[in-house]
Order: sequence, then C-alpha cells, then structure tokens
Amino acid sequence: MGRWCGVRRRTGAGGARPPASGRPAGAGAVRPRATAAVRLAAVTVLLATTASLPGGTALAALAAGAAGAAGGAGGAEGYAFADGAARVEGASDTAGAALLQPGATYRSSLARNDTLYYRLELDADSDTYVSVTAVPGSEGEVTAVDGVRVAVRDADGASCSLGSATFGAAHSPRPVTAWGMREIEPGASRCQDAGTYYVAVERVRPEDSPPDDWDLELTTATEPRPRRAGPTEPPGTWDSASPEPLAGQPERRAGGSGFARATAVGQGVWQSDIRPGQTLYYKVPVDWGRQVYASAELGGSDDASGYTTGALRLGLHNPVRGEVDDAAKGYTGRPAAVGLAALPPVAYPNRYASSRQVGALRFAGDYYLVVHLAAQVADDFGDGPFGLTLRVRLRGTAEAGPGYTGEPRPKGVFELSAADRAAAPENGATRDGDAAMRAVAVGGIGTGSLLLAGLAVWTVTARRRAA
Repeated sequence: MGRWCGVRRRTGAGGARPPASGRPAGAGAVRPRATAAVRLAAVTVLLATTASLPGGTALAALAAGAAGAAGGAGGAEGYAFADGAARVEGASDTAGAALLQPGATYRSSLARNDTLYYRLELDADSDTYVSVTAVPGSEGEVTAVDGVRVAVRDADGASCSLGSATFGAAHSPRPVTAWGMREIEPGASRCQDAGTYYVAVERVRPEDSPPDDWDLELTTATEPRPRRAGPTEPPGTWDSASPEPLAGQPERRAGGSGFARATAVGQGVWQSDIRPGQTLYYKVPVDWGRQVYASAELGGSDDASGYTTGALRLGLHNPVRGEVDDAAKGYTGRPAAVGLAALPPVAYPNRYASSRQVGALRFAGDYYLVVHLAAQVADDFGDGPFGLTLRVRLRGTAEAGPGYTGEPRPKGVFELSAADRAAAPENGATRDGDAAMRAVAVGGIGTGSLLLAGLAVWTVTARRRAA
C-alpha cells in the first residue's frame, strides 16, 4: 500500500482546591463502595440486555452513560475496557505471534522498550483494520511526541501501513489510539495476497517514555468488497464551510469512559462535567452521505489566573477507531471552545483520497467523539469538575451504501439501525435530545419496566444484607 492513515496532530497535580464550579463536595458514602458497584453493574447489564428489544438502543445509551459515570474518576487508569475482551500476550518476534480473530477485541500490555507482534490470517478480498488504544498510568510524565505506533506488515516484512498517535502539547497522560490496515487496492502489488500478516506495536519514543507498562485494547475489523465496482477517485467537491455551532437548550448526557462504553448521542447540544485528566467518549451514528461537525466548550473557573497549553482536546474517530481529526485549545480559566475542521460527507471512495482526514471517512457507522481535559489544568484551576458542553451537527441527506458482498466483522459495524437514524435527523433539522431518546425507547418500555421492577426488589434485598 502506497500510503498510510495515521493521525494528524494540531496540538502543539497540584494541591487540593475547591471545585471550580463552586459547588460543595458530595457527602460521604454511607454504604460500602462494593455494594454500589455491584448495583451499578446490575443496572448496566439490565439495560444492555434490553438493547436487543424494540427501542433498546435508547436503553443501551442509558447503560453506557451509567457505566461512564462509574468509570470517570479521572486519570488514564479510569479507561473502561470492553467487557469480555480476551487476554493476549504480544510476542517479541513474529514466530510466537498470537492470532487476532476478525471482529474481536483483546487486552494486552506494552512495556517501555518492547516491540510486540500479533498475527492476522487474511483473505485476498477484504480490507482489514486494526486499532490499538494505549492506556498509560496517570502518574507518569509523558512527552508531547511520545505515544503508540502500529504497523501492519506482510509475511516478508513489507509494510502495508504505519500509524501513530501521540499525547500532544498538553503533556497529559490519556488513552491514545492508533490504527493500521491491509487494503485491497486497484493496481497495488504489495499486501494484496491471502496469507499471514503481522501487527507490530511499540511506543513512539521509548527513551522518553514512563517506565510503567501500558495497558492495551486491540480491535480488529474486516470490510468485504462492494457488490459493484464504483469510482476509484474521491468525491471532487463538497461543502467545506464550517457550520454555525448548533444552538439550543443543552441536555445532560454523561460521557462514557472508553470506546466500548461510549455514550450514544445524536445531533444536539449535550452537557456533562469533566475533571482534569479525564477522557470522555461519545458515539454519533453517521450515515453514508452525511457530514458530522462537533465542538466542545469548557466552562470558566472561579480562579481565572494561569494558563494550560492544549488543555481541552476534541478528537473524532471512525467506526474502526481510526482518528479522523483532532483539535485542542489552551485554557486561562475563562470559557474556552474548540471545534473540529469541516469534513466531507462519509463516502466509500474517500479511501482513495491523499488526505488522511478524508481517507478515514470511508464508511458509515458509529463515529466517536473523544474529549480530554489535561491533568495540568488542576495545577492552576483546581480539581473541578468543570462544565462541558458538546455541540453535534449532522448535515446532508443519507444515501445508500456500497452494498457488501459479505458480512463485515464485527457484524453491523458499517451500518445504522432504524433507532440510530431516529437520533440523527436529516438536513440539519434540530431534534430535542430527550424527546428523540423517548421516541426510540417507547417500544421497549414494557419489557424494561418489568425488568426494572425486578431490579428494585434486588436492590432492597442487597441493602438489607449490607446492613
């Protein structure tokens, strides 16, 4: 493959303080944390179970929000890994590389000076994508240019792709995600055959990296060929003007604490709280032919003195977690806002573009908005929480996709459900967030109510046992 899809970078614990919002600290817990955690886990499982029922998407969104609130304690160690992710050990050379199955999610770890290898067995028809999210601890010092690098190579060691993600100018420890791929391309001669391929994972600057091991979350996805041959050139023109940020009354929607726990949102204005060192995840359904635009706003601090470089960071990732765009803004204690660049509509031929941003907008599905507040904000402005407002706008009319010859893995990763489309109105129309979620959920309310009644009985029993 002649090009690679990496990540574009635009971004170049102090003592205890009162909350930045001026609100009093919460009262101490009156029951064991373990009991609360078990109860929250039960709620999450309950709501996630109803996701397969009519209207289940809205309930699943509530589950993701609940899980995100639980995992959002601040710091990179608060990342929520996918439930059921299999443990896999990276090998020091290709001979011992463990197999990664298409559509699966794995957990691993990366030492400072390691280069780890994993194995893929690929056909000659499908594009294959691998993402690696590296999660450093919150205590180690990181540099702007350190991060994680991912390479996909064939059995002879020839490079199919190379991508990296770095921490950026804020020097704030956070989960960083890089992606690699093996593409079937017209006229290409390298990495086109069926057979064994390898994924190599390493730190970008190990000599400047913290000494502790980093946890890894790895995902794989396959995309079959389209049924009919289409254009092999990217779309020529599109509306590149940045839209006005969406107005309207904000709706509360707590962000999730990982890709697997991302909170589902559609077009609208969403509000949450965020603490220094915390990373929040949201997912937005984006159909073929549609454009997504987002901005994030950070509220002011009572102590408006000082400056943090690249404090507020907003990133957009595609359905296989490949980064599309990112932007960051410094913070002086006054309200600050950051917005993504205007991006073209999602289209299959985007993959033939020379721009890495455009190339990443190659399929429909859930796109992820990732918001990070630098840990260094606490040095000058306290531990927060700080008010966060996320504005999401979708433009354009949904179009038919390419139609695949087979089933992508994981199943449904490049398509939208009817519930997803209900949360993403056409032509930039504004829809009240909670009203949309209620409309989607109404079909599942009966069954959900029955299950919640059972949960209420369980909660009472658990409280009596804890007493």
